[in-house]
Amino acid sequence: MEKLEKFSAEQIGVVDNCVAMAEELVSNLYKMSASQWSAFCKYDIKTMVDLCPEETIFGPFAQIIRYQGQRKDSSLGSSTYDFYKICLQDHTILTVLGKTPGMQLYPFILYIVLHELIHIIRFSKFLQNFDASHEEMTAEEMRVHEITRQILSNIRIPGLKQVLKFYDNWRIPFDDLRNL
Repeated sequence: MEKLEKFSAEQIGVVDNCVAMAEELVSNLYKMSASQWSAFCKYDIKTMVDLCPEETIFGPFAQIIRYQGQRKDSSLGSSTYDFYKICLQDHTILTVLGKTPGMQLYPFILYIVLHELIHIIRFSKFLQNFDASHEEMTAEEMRVHEITRQILSNIRIPGLKQVLKFYDNWRIPFDDLRNL
């Protein structure tokens, strides 16, 4: 297997900052305190250095994998919960950054992480089925891209306009989503 490009230590610092901001933005949107957020959504975000081979994909910038979690002190099935892992695909992200003029790491990662966190909230609140059909997943992607864009449209970050333009092809008016 070829060696895939990974984020540098400096880039991991940028990812950490983006995660903190994305969590705050999603908490504000869904009106959840930090304690509600951590109690409601069980997830982790990993980059290539921490991914298993089966968590590495080619094409998308990230994927969400759902695992079943269970407290160590319980053997009852009723104590299981969904645990989501956001697997950032460093190699794909870095390739796009290298090929897209004006694209910057911070706003691009912020968009990606915010987008994935919105998915997790929607799965956790049963607004979207994790195991949806291809058509439902496509409609959900459009919805989440639009929500992500709405959140970020009020934020002033250098390079964010280029990222929003990059994702323009995923835009669809909310009224049209009802027909999907």
